Amino acid sequence: PQLFGIRIRNVMYNHILIPLENSPADVTILTHIKPLARMTGAATKRRTSALAWSLCALFALIAAGTSLIALQHLRETAPPPPPETRLDIVTPATDAPAEFALSPDGRQLVFVAAGDSGVPQLWLRSLATTTAQPLTGTEGAAAPFWSPDSRAIGFFAGGALKRLDVGGTAAQTLAPALTVRGASWSKDNIILFPTQNNGTLQRVSATGGETTAITTLEPQQQSHRYPHFLPDGRRFLFYIQGAPGVSGIYLGNLDGSTPVQLTVADSAGIFLPSGWLLWVRAGTLTAQRFDLQQAALIGNLVTLAVGVVDNSVNLSGISVAATGLIAYRTGAASQLQLTWVDRTGTVLGTVGELDGNMSSPRVSPDGRLVTIHRGTQNNQDLWLLDGARTSRLTFDPAGDNFAEWSPDGSRVAFRTNRSAAGDIYQKHIGGNGTEELLVSVGQTSSPTSWSADGRFLLYNASSPETNTDLWILPMTGDATPMMFLQTPFRESMGSFSPDGRWVAYQSDESGRSEVYVRAFAAPDAAVPTITGVGGKSQVSTEGGAFPAWSPDGKELYYLDVAGNMIAASVTVTGDTLTVGTPALLFPTRINGGGADTGPGRQYDVSRDGRFLISTLLDDVDAPITLIQNWNPGVAP
Repeated sequence: PQLFGIRIRNVMYNHILIPLENSPADVTILTHIKPLARMTGAATKRRTSALAWSLCALFALIAAGTSLIALQHLRETAPPPPPETRLDIVTPATDAPAEFALSPDGRQLVFVAAGDSGVPQLWLRSLATTTAQPLTGTEGAAAPFWSPDSRAIGFFAGGALKRLDVGGTAAQTLAPALTVRGASWSKDNIILFPTQNNGTLQRVSATGGETTAITTLEPQQQSHRYPHFLPDGRRFLFYIQGAPGVSGIYLGNLDGSTPVQLTVADSAGIFLPSGWLLWVRAGTLTAQRFDLQQAALIGNLVTLAVGVVDNSVNLSGISVAATGLIAYRTGAASQLQLTWVDRTGTVLGTVGELDGNMSSPRVSPDGRLVTIHRGTQNNQDLWLLDGARTSRLTFDPAGDNFAEWSPDGSRVAFRTNRSAAGDIYQKHIGGNGTEELLVSVGQTSSPTSWSADGRFLLYNASSPETNTDLWILPMTGDATPMMFLQTPFRESMGSFSPDGRWVAYQSDESGRSEVYVRAFAAPDAAVPTITGVGGKSQVSTEGGAFPAWSPDGKELYYLDVAGNMIAASVTVTGDTLTVGTPALLFPTRINGGGADTGPGRQYDVSRDGRFLISTLLDDVDAPITLIQNWNPGVAP
């Protein structure tokens, strides 16, 4: 036989020298093969066996040498890394361009977009297909996020944290959630999400149950939001909204240890499993090496994309998968315009300039001034619009928002985070602009309406035990708050009727937000009668939020789930109130649509019957871009 060109004969070789092509050195095999012709019998068998074993050893050594050479060749000519690619995913029109999430396995994308009825809902797109499908049971959804196994989606809707198993049709409610500021699901089936009660993060099981606070507000901190679990399931990133220098991205731990600030920032951050922290700085998608052992950022900043969409609540349009896939959406933040319309929806004029960061307009009783709250330099303050002139009304480093005018137009009541999670102050307009503390009960409290006679202020107050309740603050005499309505459900957005005898509000007692009306009587007056069950009358019939009264008290306005303006007639006979059938007035392009996701009522009604609406001017139709094989050392 031939062995690599060397013939084996019945002779003894002292050694065999085998040259190997491309070898750095010859491979020498020493053998002691005796001449086969001289051997007979058992000796021959033994020698033959020895020869066979020698040949086996020879083959093994040659194979090993060849492997070593092959490995060296591979080391010398390692294939280049796969090229970076970017792919655009087109979605239906959406008012929430930053609300999307890649599944951890990198195979699916969930996002918020309008359904056939115009109501925002979740859509699911497999990256193996070219189309997306709306998910039943997610109407009004916001801020989706995934389970670690990519089999379930969490989201917020109707004042609650919910989950929907992929392929299912019934969403499960996990916990009350009044603030939509992101959530994250750990490998141990723990979900972190923010609470409005005191602005901190709390945990709940992915199957629902009791919630437990995980973080604590420190001085100069206003709220904790947008948690993002790290792979170990114990540590998490989150954003702290607070005073300048305090606001930024922090590293927290479920054990309650003191969080570590990683960087000052205006938006939340997420972790890329290859060891990077991603966040948006002034519209630029930025990355920096994140040393988990040192809990610190190291190295230089790297830019991935520019013009990335973000909004005024520190949320940016970015997401990552455990596989390293990155998703982002570009485009300017949606612009808002305060627009006057009549009851047919005809535009009558505008107030102020375009602004993507304003919220909750309120018209002064004489119709000349408008208050808004807007974010500037990573802080919210009250601003006053007087025709074309815009001036700042509050200046405290803490967040100030949700203003309500007094009936005489001399003051505004507003919520602030100056000394607790949500105190209520009032500020005088003009003069020396003095401010006065009205409510400080250690709970998030927001004013929603002032009675026409100026005697009572209606406000929401959040409670860990009873969700959100309605309270009354007497503005004269004994200023001790009085309970108006407290149930296990969420009652909010209370509004006094012009005659002060009725309160319209929204509640989720039916499983979704609906508008109701109840009688109100001052402590020294008789209680009027409501034609309804349990002392209340239901106004909306197919979902509703953000009630407001017409100036004459003969209609109740509210938004349906699609953001349409609805009116229901109100008839008062003696001490009895009767509500008529709701009717569509006009469709709106109102900021936030009809979903109650936290910013409050985005319209107001003036005393002459006009509607002032925070109008969304443009759809953000930019696609979601996927980055695959991102390598910061290689130019795309």
